[in-house]
Formats: sequence, structure tokens, C-alpha cells
Amino acid sequence: MEINSHTINAALTPAVTPFDIHKSFSHISVVGTVPLVFVVNPNVQAKSVKDLIALAKAKPDGITFASAGNGSPQHLAIEMFKRQAQVDVVHVPYKGSGPALSDLLGGQVDAMIDTVPAAQSQIKAGKLRALATTTKERVPSVSDIPTVVDAGLPEMQVSSMFALSAPAGTPDAVIQKVNKALKTILSKQDVKDSMLAQGAIATYSTSDETSKIINAEYAKWAKLIKDSNIKAE
Repeated sequence: MEINSHTINAALTPAVTPFDIHKSFSHISVVGTVPLVFVVNPNVQAKSVKDLIALAKAKPDGITFASAGNGSPQHLAIEMFKRQAQVDVVHVPYKGSGPALSDLLGGQVDAMIDTVPAAQSQIKAGKLRALATTTKERVPSVSDIPTVVDAGLPEMQVSSMFALSAPAGTPDAVIQKVNKALKTILSKQDVKDSMLAQGAIATYSTSDETSKIINAEYAKWAKLIKDSNIKAE
């Protein structure tokens, strides 16, 4: 389960979402976390998130942010940024992260909040400037990039998370057996290294912790969707 997409869909389009986020699953464990990163075209005169906020305040609706589409995790990260930084920027939705990154590289849009794996090669090639990861601690694969906490936005912590879940009603003994196996697997250094090479941080949680994490994600996105009056396309 991609936690962000599932919880966002449940909050944004409950009438057509084919599951109940609270009742359809027996959650086993979070298995991986993929951090997001603020990136800008190098022509944008911002070397930090603080600089970007200052630019946005100086030119309301003058900074354009690309996303993978209306209602996507990248879109909601932009809306969260707008509320927390108290700025007005223009959301430009694309049909997927690839086209959005392509136009960002071409300078048709100014900025984006995308996953580290999607943007990492362009960052390291100097084709995009990374301003901050949306994490509490620095991301090992891009440890030179500061965090949103460093940038003064401690509530702007957003990551794509993946969990293993089973259908609701799966016997608890089965859930706990799989959870125990995952704890062992995710603690192995070669597994951690392999996941990190793909941009994901190996993450383990108990089944109860996983349910709490997913419920908290749903509550966070549901509130943002309501407060920002976000509608599905």
C-alpha cells in the first residue's frame, strides 16, 4: 500500500474509492519511507526555502509549482507549503511526475516538491537546485541538503510511505508472524542499503503503530483538503 495515495484518495474522493481506509485492511507494517524534496530550476533566485518564501511573498502568485496532478501527494505538499509558509504560489498540475520534471528542467515552471529518487539524478547533475528535504533529519543519500526543519517549517514533514497490509479479518496470528519476519528482514544492512540505493529508507513498525500512522495520515490530508477546499478533477 502506498500510504499517501490511499489516504489522500480516501479523503478526496470517498464516493469512488473502492475501499474504506479504516475498515478494509489489517495493517502489518510500514516497510519504506521515500522523502520529498523542494527543487527549483537553477534560474530561480532562491538558494534556500527561506529565499523561496521571500520570493513568493514579494511576488504573490508569481512562483509556479509543478505537480504530478491534481490531488497527487506533490499537489497536497504544495498546498501544505502555502498554508504553513503563508504564501500564494500557482499550482500547475501535470499528468505524472515525468512531464512535470521535464518542464521544470526546461524552465516552464519554477519549482516542484517531488520524491528524492525522482529528482536525485538531476540534482546531482546540477540541472535542478535542491532547497530542502521534507524530513526531520537529513536524508542519507543526499546528506548535503538541509531539511524543512532547518528552514523553519517543522510541520512541513511529508514523505511517501509504503506499508504491507492484509484484508480486514486476517487472523492476528498471521499478521504478527509476517510482522516479525519483516522486522528481521528490514533490520538487515544489505536490505537497508539496497532500499537506500533506490531512494527508500527501510522502515519497520508494529501492526498497531502502522494503523496509527495510517489514521494520522488520513486525518492530516482530510484536514488539508477541507481547509484548502481542494476538489478532485
